[in-house]
Amino acid sequence: MDCIFCKIINKELNSEILYEDNKMIIIKDIYPKANIHYLAIPKKHISTHMDIDYNDQELMGYIHLVINKFTKEKGINSYKLVMNCGYEAGQRVFHIHFHILSGQKFGEV
Repeated sequence: MDCIFCKIINKELNSEILYEDNKMIIIKDIYPKANIHYLAIPKKHISTHMDIDYNDQELMGYIHLVINKFTKEKGINSYKLVMNCGYEAGQRVFHIHFHILSGQKFGEV
């Protein structure tokens, strides 16, 4: 598989990993769109949000709980959580991931 996130997870590519367990990692984004920009990535390869199925319920809930704990530990009390789904929506790496954006004021959506 030629997925950059799978290569990071498998330690084939270097990245600044800020959190890791057996289900997910959190890394710094190398092209930040905010003063603080992290990516929360499941280790299971799922291409897009549309590919999540009922077998992934526990994993999706787990990711949100870890993001909550991680941001609290980092002292981040306000952030935008974004997942792009599909190329036209801005997804460039086809392995689901959540953008954790903070450190500045954002407009309303």
